[in-house]
Amino acid sequence: MPHIPLNSDAVGIGSLFEYRPETARPMSELAEILLRGPSTLSRGERELIASYVSRLNDCDFCTSSHAAFAAAQLPEGMPLVDQVRADAASAPIPDKLKALLQVAAAVQRGGKHVQDEDVAAARKAGATDIEIHDTVLIAAAFCMFNRYVDGLATTVPKDPSGYVSAAEVIVSAGYLGLLGQGDEQPA
Repeated sequence: MPHIPLNSDAVGIGSLFEYRPETARPMSELAEILLRGPSTLSRGERELIASYVSRLNDCDFCTSSHAAFAAAQLPEGMPLVDQVRADAASAPIPDKLKALLQVAAAVQRGGKHVQDEDVAAARKAGATDIEIHDTVLIAAAFCMFNRYVDGLATTVPKDPSGYVSAAEVIVSAGYLGLLGQGDEQPA
């Protein structure tokens, strides 16, 4: 049960966006830029970073929603997403993505946990400065999103198939396409 009355049937961040609609657009715009904007990292890879950080933060809603979004945009689908969330170091992903996930994990622990060695390892694996920047910003943003969702004790879907439905919208219309669609508004 949410800590404050949200007066909405929406779940997760969607219920918060309905409660304070003036926050929905800028937060959705940030997610749109970070996860779908131009980048040398694929949309699926960026969603994977978001889901990974959300798992580290123990945010069930964001972990599950972004896992579905990543799976919908990665050829290997949910089996790969599950492997990465369970153990990124042994998952069958490129070394560059492994190194970026290490940077993201350091950000999740706290910004000052990102060490020169983490950045050097990412660069050695082929990450560009913009990819390192965007990984840090995705991780930091998802720490905020996760704490927003869990800090007000929002509800999670009773039917997990809602994540798959939301993924279809994300893939076709993006985060701004979710505005005004009730319980299918993850970020």
